[in-house]
Amino acid sequence: MTSFSERRHLGFTRRQLFALVADVERYPEFLPWILAARILRREGKTLWVEMLVGPKFLRRRVRSEGVLHPPHRIDITSRDAPFKRLTQHWRFEAARGGGTIVEFRATFEFRSRLWEALLGPFFVEGSRRMVAAFERRAREICTRDRLPKR
Repeated sequence: MTSFSERRHLGFTRRQLFALVADVERYPEFLPWILAARILRREGKTLWVEMLVGPKFLRRRVRSEGVLHPPHRIDITSRDAPFKRLTQHWRFEAARGGGTIVEFRATFEFRSRLWEALLGPFFVEGSRRMVAAFERRAREICTRDRLPKR
């Protein structure tokens, strides 16, 4: 099993950052390895999502389930190959003095030890880059008093 965790203090509200992360269909605009993303179904707080990810030679469709707890938390799971299990958790806490503490945690459990050895480091680096991409995106489209622009 491979894990990753990162915590950042950003100068935006929980609502803004929650809305940014929950807007799955916009991911292809700023996450280079996400080629397409669509919501297959919504039911209450749960979204079922399909994304086309990866470079041409490794391109795959990956389905996941996300549970939204606005504006505090988003929990994502997938069991699509090559994963035995993938979990991602976004948490948004109001920071003293303003802004939001954003915490992202991911656990990747692959179907084989070989995939774990080959892909684990790639997914850790990809997670690090993803958090940085969300921070850049927030700086591009959010202001201190407005939700992300559509």
